[in-house]
Amino acid sequence: MKPMVSRRQVLAAAGTLAVGLPARKPRAQQLDDLPGALKLTEPPVPAPAISFVAADGSEHHLTEFLGHGMVVNLWATWCAPCVAEMPSLAALSKTLAPDDIAVLPLSSDRGGASAVEAFYKQHDITGLPVLLDPKGAAAHAWNARGIPTSLVIDRHGRERARLEGSADWSTPAAAALVRKLI
Repeated sequence: MKPMVSRRQVLAAAGTLAVGLPARKPRAQQLDDLPGALKLTEPPVPAPAISFVAADGSEHHLTEFLGHGMVVNLWATWCAPCVAEMPSLAALSKTLAPDDIAVLPLSSDRGGASAVEAFYKQHDITGLPVLLDPKGAAAHAWNARGIPTSLVIDRHGRERARLEGSADWSTPAAAALVRKLI
């Protein structure tokens, strides 16, 4: 004979589960034009005042790009999703260059420029600059939960959208979406 579960036991169990679950956060608006979960930043927020290093060792600041659109990608050569995403970011960079939109891949590799240059050569990546964020200061300033993380920054220096995880940025829909946001 099966034991009977009373209505009261079911309600008690449901109450226990409900108390144990975290409160639901409102979902950010997602844009379906890109694979993954590109989320609009509403309202747009000013990008943090970050700096990064170029292959030649010169220090640069995000503010140097005010007036231009940007797609900032936080990545590393040892990150499998980042590796998969980089060719599509290179394609996006070439597509958006005539629109004065820069793709800025900030590598957190501690091996420096030589590690990134070797990666680009090994994977036939062209059209992307070698930019470094070896201590992860940019990722920290943006409160990135992991890599890859991509941020779409408008011409006023405001974050308009972010994607945590990899995506195929090489599609015409992706380029159109970035242009629209910037």
